[in-house]
Amino acid sequence: MRDRHEHRDLRRIWLFSGCSQAELRKITKVLEEVTVPAGTLLVEQDEPGLLFFVVLDGTATIVRDGRTVAPLGPGNFFGELALLDHRPRFASVTSDTEMDLLVLRRRHFQRVLEASPSMTRKLLRAMAARLRETDELAYD
Repeated sequence: MRDRHEHRDLRRIWLFSGCSQAELRKITKVLEEVTVPAGTLLVEQDEPGLLFFVVLDGTATIVRDGRTVAPLGPGNFFGELALLDHRPRFASVTSDTEMDLLVLRRRHFQRVLEASPSMTRKLLRAMAARLRETDELAYD
């Protein structure tokens, strides 16, 4: 796996946009950039979570219990919930197109959150928004 993300400006990605230069250097050291073909099962529902993903290019679909939940595209991220609560994956994610992804392994995830308070706050805000959307759908 070749590191190609060094040429990317992580501040252009919403999740990392508030990070300081020092935070970005720490994050960049542990991120891997990968390219996957269309049809790749990136995470599988009910399996342990070992990776966190940020979508750079391409699209994917989130499926839970056989039902399409949501699309994912550039700037979206997924996989954080299983890394935070150490429970199995909530849904499956499959690439619809070839995708470029930033990947953070479980062992680095906690250290990145501790090193980057601004990223942690954004991650929490995004998770809260997802929870509210899910709650609203449940009561419609």
